[in-house]
Amino acid sequence: MRTYVDDRYRDERERFALRCCCDDCQHWDGGRDLCELSFPTEPHRRERHQRDVAAGYILFCKHFELDE
Repeated sequence: MRTYVDDRYRDERERFALRCCCDDCQHWDGGRDLCELSFPTEPHRRERHQRDVAAGYILFCKHFELDE
């Protein structure tokens, strides 16, 4: 899902330490570097997220879940 980034998003991302990348998801298998649900990960990895924020949008995975 494409979500447009504005100053409010940037502020809240920092203030609340928002996480939305595969690297933070409970479905992420870091040992094998893949999604346990077999979804593509390249669009949602942290490095790509940082570039996309600068471009004015992020790609958010609808199956993202935190396990905390």
